[in-house]
Amino acid sequence: MTNQAPAADGLAATVVLLRASTDAGAPEVLMLERPDRGSFAGAWVFPGGSVDPEDYAGSADVSAGARETRDDEALRRAAARETLEETGLVLAESDLVALARWHPPVQAPKRLLTSFFAAEAPVGDVVVSPHEAVGYEWISPSDALERHAAEEMLLYPPTWVTLHALVGAGGVDDVLEAARTRGPQEFAARFGVGGKVVFWDGDVAYADDAVLDDEGGRHRLDMRARPWTYTRTSG
Repeated sequence: MTNQAPAADGLAATVVLLRASTDAGAPEVLMLERPDRGSFAGAWVFPGGSVDPEDYAGSADVSAGARETRDDEALRRAAARETLEETGLVLAESDLVALARWHPPVQAPKRLLTSFFAAEAPVGDVVVSPHEAVGYEWISPSDALERHAAEEMLLYPPTWVTLHALVGAGGVDDVLEAARTRGPQEFAARFGVGGKVVFWDGDVAYADDAVLDDEGGRHRLDMRARPWTYTRTSG
């Protein structure tokens, strides 16, 4: 039996911008280095942020039947808006492909249900907002993970897992088509083992550390040593 994820305090949207690599390997992704203050201080992240009230403009119907569509439209507006504000790149909402929804753990101080989207990077120069980032880099997922393992790049679990999934994933079109076919994945998190292991729904120890080593499904990120280890199996 799995736990029911607690309700989130709000919504947020994140965009994984992809561009072809020069060596025909996995696509490069755009990553921003956050300032040493505020949310995700000092971390490398994908562009994104909270859904604002104006992102719901024109969506007056809040009935249960319309809420899912209303929220999706607002998330896409927020994703495009945040990308423009943080990078200067203009995205069409229709170009965003849903990757995943990350349900916040109980321990999170700011509990936002965050939708990750992917999109091919539009043509244009990256101009970062000094209020949002102190730098940016186009980087291959494998290089980002190696730098994290060497403690040269701070990554949070959703970013790390997203990068891990992109290693060897093919070209930009391959990544986007696979995401469209699969649909968004759900990640409902619990931090355990002293906050050093993230368990997601489907893991045998999702509800209880005491069964950490029992037989059963695995969906966890072990952060007790670097490089981190991600394991996902069927139950």
